[in-house]
Amino acid sequence: MHVTDQVPLPVPQSWEVQPSPSAVRPARLLVREVARFWAVPLSDDALREMELCTSELITNAVLYTERPCLVTVRWTGARLRVEVADTSLIPPGGDGSIRSGNGGRGLGLVAELAHSWGWFPMGAGKVVWFESAPDEVFNRDKRLAVLVNVAQSRIAGPLAFSA
Repeated sequence: MHVTDQVPLPVPQSWEVQPSPSAVRPARLLVREVARFWAVPLSDDALREMELCTSELITNAVLYTERPCLVTVRWTGARLRVEVADTSLIPPGGDGSIRSGNGGRGLGLVAELAHSWGWFPMGAGKVVWFESAPDEVFNRDKRLAVLVNVAQSRIAGPLAFSA
């Protein structure tokens, strides 16, 4: 393949999300629509998991900072990457636990469902990101086990666990 034969990657899409729990759902759905528009090769299951991971990151950003956050979606050619930039210098799970805004296991869920995730400092805040890969990464049994574990932990009440 020649360099001129390569298909260019789509331009990353970014938008600001207001610091309100009601802003999380529309932002999550917009990430899904961007992935669909780009024809990212993720199954419906993988897209739902990507939405769930997106919700967790945005919820943490808006609840803990009470300021707008910036969501960026990128297609790397192999993975869909979602980044959430906020104004907090506190690392995710900085208190030694991994919790979402509703007391569940938000980042633990992201760690289980995403192909990879992490964070890095940026300016006066940080960026928390995750990547979703095509379906060969997770089989249906692993997906179900992860989702059941998270659902049971939320029913039992807030739990903290070490990263």
